[in-house]
Amino acid sequence: MAMPRRAMKDLGFQACCLRCDAPDIVGGERCRSCIKHHTKVRDLIAKAPQSDELFQLARELLSLAAEPHKYDHDEVHGSALRQQQRLANSLVESKPLPTNNDIEAIFAAQSKVDKSSPIQNIANQNPWKDELPPEEVLDLMAKSLEPENLDYGARTVPSKPIESVDRSERLGEDRSMIDKIEAEKAAQSAPEVLKDIVESATISERERSRKEWESAKSDITKLLDDDLDL
Repeated sequence: MAMPRRAMKDLGFQACCLRCDAPDIVGGERCRSCIKHHTKVRDLIAKAPQSDELFQLARELLSLAAEPHKYDHDEVHGSALRQQQRLANSLVESKPLPTNNDIEAIFAAQSKVDKSSPIQNIANQNPWKDELPPEEVLDLMAKSLEPENLDYGARTVPSKPIESVDRSERLGEDRSMIDKIEAEKAAQSAPEVLKDIVESATISERERSRKEWESAKSDITKLLDDDLDL
């Protein structure tokens, strides 16, 4: 058993470190090979289509291993997830509870901290914070203010024909932005460590589906053109 490495935790595979039989040496060859291999695994999961059942299972298992405290009630994997948490807790040094003297020292230190607000201090420097300025100052301020002229343009004439615009080259939407929004929606329910994976997989799947649809339309158009030629 080894202390989970930061890179493995970021990948969501800290469970592997907790069950590793190699010496607990930071930066060892075993650690480097594991991190390299699991990075490839994560990239493979990210690029896989969302509809693939095998990779759906892989994402689910990765979610469980990445955040075991959220899924330790699972009927199938609950016991393994609870064991993973026990292994992690055994590597953490227990800290003594604070004494009354420690708590009193914290309160004493906080009472000595300057709690003044910079914004309030600046506002208090206003010479007219408690009363209105003299009349001559008010007149000077009024003269310095310029009236705002709003020009909303010409009115629309309903009876006037409006020229149509050629929209044949327009997609009608910003596809990259729509893909990003849909990917963020799909990643909302995913664990923090998997959000990037889910977003990347969703965007890749939408791009792949769009290319397949464009290819299908092109084939149909070509087929119809061939029929018309006959």
